[in-house]
Amino acid sequence: MKPITALLLAAGILSPSFVLAATPVPAAKTQKTGAPAAAVKVTSVEGITEYKLANGLRVLLFPDASKPTLTTNIVYMVGSRHENYGETGMAHLLEHLLFKPSANFGVRKGSKTPVEILNSTGAQFNGTTWYDRTNYYATFPANDDNLRQMLALEADRMVNAAIDQNDLWNPKTSKGEMTVVRNEFEMGESDPISVTSERIQAVAYDWHNYGKSTIGARSDIEQVNIPRLRAFYHKYYQPDNAVLMVAGRFDEAKVLKQINDLFGKIPKPTRVIEPTYTAEPVQDGERAVTVRRSGGTQFVGAGYHVAPSGHPDAVALEVLGHVLTDAPAGRLHKALVETKLASKIEYNSVSNLEPGYNLFGALVPLDGKLDAAQDAMLKVLEDLKSQPVTEAEVARVKQQLNKQIELATSNTARLTIALTESLAAGDWRLFFLQRDQLDKVTAAQVQAAAEKYLKSSNRTLGRFIPTDAPDRTTVPAYADVAPQLAGYTGRAVVAQGEAFDPSPDNIEARTQRFTLPNGLKGALLPKKTKGNTVSVVLKLHFGSADSLAGKAGVGSYTANLLSRGTDKLSRQEVKDKFDQLGMQVSISGGAEGVTAALSGKRDNLPAAMDLLAQVLQKPALSEMEFLELQRERVGRAEQELPEPMPLASNAFIRLLDATPPEHVRHVKTLPEQLAVWKSVNVADVKAFHAGYYGAASADFAAVGDFDPAALKAQVASLYGNWKSAQPYLRIADTVTSVSGKKVSLETPDKANSVLFAIVPLTLKDDAPQYPALVLANHMLGGGALRSRLADRIRQKEGLSYGVGSQLNVPARDPAGFWMAYAISAPQNTGKVEAALREEIAKVLAEGFTEAELVEAKKGWLQSEEVQRTQDTSLARTLATYLDDGRTMAYDKDLEAKVSALTLAQVNQGLREYLKSDAVSVVTAGDFAKVAKESGAAATTSK
Repeated sequence: MKPITALLLAAGILSPSFVLAATPVPAAKTQKTGAPAAAVKVTSVEGITEYKLANGLRVLLFPDASKPTLTTNIVYMVGSRHENYGETGMAHLLEHLLFKPSANFGVRKGSKTPVEILNSTGAQFNGTTWYDRTNYYATFPANDDNLRQMLALEADRMVNAAIDQNDLWNPKTSKGEMTVVRNEFEMGESDPISVTSERIQAVAYDWHNYGKSTIGARSDIEQVNIPRLRAFYHKYYQPDNAVLMVAGRFDEAKVLKQINDLFGKIPKPTRVIEPTYTAEPVQDGERAVTVRRSGGTQFVGAGYHVAPSGHPDAVALEVLGHVLTDAPAGRLHKALVETKLASKIEYNSVSNLEPGYNLFGALVPLDGKLDAAQDAMLKVLEDLKSQPVTEAEVARVKQQLNKQIELATSNTARLTIALTESLAAGDWRLFFLQRDQLDKVTAAQVQAAAEKYLKSSNRTLGRFIPTDAPDRTTVPAYADVAPQLAGYTGRAVVAQGEAFDPSPDNIEARTQRFTLPNGLKGALLPKKTKGNTVSVVLKLHFGSADSLAGKAGVGSYTANLLSRGTDKLSRQEVKDKFDQLGMQVSISGGAEGVTAALSGKRDNLPAAMDLLAQVLQKPALSEMEFLELQRERVGRAEQELPEPMPLASNAFIRLLDATPPEHVRHVKTLPEQLAVWKSVNVADVKAFHAGYYGAASADFAAVGDFDPAALKAQVASLYGNWKSAQPYLRIADTVTSVSGKKVSLETPDKANSVLFAIVPLTLKDDAPQYPALVLANHMLGGGALRSRLADRIRQKEGLSYGVGSQLNVPARDPAGFWMAYAISAPQNTGKVEAALREEIAKVLAEGFTEAELVEAKKGWLQSEEVQRTQDTSLARTLATYLDDGRTMAYDKDLEAKVSALTLAQVNQGLREYLKSDAVSVVTAGDFAKVAKESGAAATTSK
């Protein structure tokens, strides 16, 4: 991933990895002399200042008082690129083990473990590993105690992690973190498209570690040598190989001193980190690989070696990727998707500190023509000389990327995490430098990059063809970013917002509500925000149970076609106009309604509102776009048919479904859903929009920097007279009282399995017992990695990479459910189910502890506060509350009730609604293979 689009990291592009529990080791020795030397200022760009401690630790401070949150992000300059033979996946394993207790967190008597600290602060946290770096980040409410704990935690686990054999794999108990990581590996192995992409990349590289998956080889995961792993940790997890970022509401001088006091005591190591020197030779001809395994769709991909992310070519390459792959204007989209050769285009840009790799791919229907799709794709990619990149194409992409960058720079937490990739590519300032380079990039530069890198001899797909005049690509080596950054100062600091109090009382006091004559309800919360941003949400409600019968499929198609053009604008023109306005837009929904959201700058909101109204009220609903969407839907449905997760999810929802077959909410089987996607036509879609769309039953909310009077008037002008032909009548939520059912689904040739445990709950979220159930679920399986189920199934047993639970209780009808989930290898599914049932029985018999209750209250309450600091999320809440007839008084009341809960109330609430014998279980996996192998093993042993 290139720095210019690294902001997408914050949206979850990289696979999350983290864990719990460990054993003690002596704390690392600290400096013997007095207080550490003062930190030295290095540079400052756009409000971010870099300092350096005497021991080599680099510190980036980014004060922002506009939100009451803090984000810490510590980046270690080590990833899978640094692994040697037999060590693949080692950087990723360390990422997991750093969530185990360290010397002063979890080992010392009375201290909390890292995960307990993170949960108790209500943090949104994660750890990620990539080719050149590993990072650990958290966003949490801004206060001195939270920051002090987080900094102390990062300082301690930098050098005091145990890296203990029993944490990784205990041969006596046959349990440990290794099996959790192996299950994560198995999860990836169940995705044939992901596997094919990995194989293409592996064939593209002869020697360099960029050709290996970051998660590592299964054999290395299972047999990792703990002394080597510990040595790896002590070599790379040191202050001179790390960058610590702190962003949000804090006093810079105070925090810098605090960091120096905590981290400055760690001595600068005497070891030397040797630079990696393995260089990939120039590719001298086409290469190819074929993967054959179970799957629901075909795939063809073409990969090319490219320059490092810090090289001046990187920006042109990024623009080129979007010119080729964006929908609907992208050349590959037009050549393959619009011609029905493919259902979807995929693009993966893998390029960091050293020469990288770009992969273009196309999903082809199972009955599609793979050879024809391959030929069409290669013609687009490698025939750009005859069809040069145009200035219009480049301008469109620049506009789109600039919008994303501007939105990222207005969100401190998101930007802080995004800078991880810029650091990995050479310097955090690359994010800003390449943003500026993007403004200047020309079609000629993009064309030159295309001709330089996209050619057959540099491609991993094809045959070896001898030639007397080979046309080879010499990829630039290490990019020295220092000369490019000499004298660079960046732009003006983004305008700061007000210090907003996210308490329910303050939100309620500042929220203005209104109702239009046609029934539309509105909630407006104006406030000063960083970058003058604003978020709005519009929810439209349609139809009734009778009028919508049998229309779930057509309603879904209609909602998803809205943004694909209007009566006056093409799909691309709609996309371009939103990009020109710098507005992020999302429209989702189905037969019962649509939710539209806008996020961007104050000055552009009126124009964006006008455009959104045009999209919602006068969509083109063209046959060409419909057929393209239909191919995409059908392709995705076919891809899901053999997969464990979609099958199990569908089965558990069907268990709870209380509706008749034609009801709009009836849950069909996956084959039945596929048939529905194939049966709808564009005439049905047009009729649905004409009959059901309108704003007489709508909810609108805005949070951020805007003129409330002007916005209210605009909403009235745009939607005050828009009515639907079909009246709206809310459909009540229902649930079936299923109890003790067992469903097992076979998914041949899949390395991963899925388990769901379900219990229906006949209550609403204003029921007296609801607060108790909220906390009980948090402690049983809802906390991030820290819960009864996670402790047992992931930490103790090492059976599952992902395990947890959810409480789903509606506001207006007694029709909720509790659900637990876990993924595992198929041979471990039975163990997972047994452990899950044992933990449920244990907590029902013995109850939770007072200590668990105290931590759960603190963590849950702080996580609620963090959610209210996110403007789009808050706007969605306000809009939902308009429909429910609620105000923020509900949140205040719920939090007060949760705070006042006694242990007896929580335990009693859980026992009243969760019964061991009432738990239904759905599993999906290759259980037949497990049974066959077990039978063969038993026969052999005899």
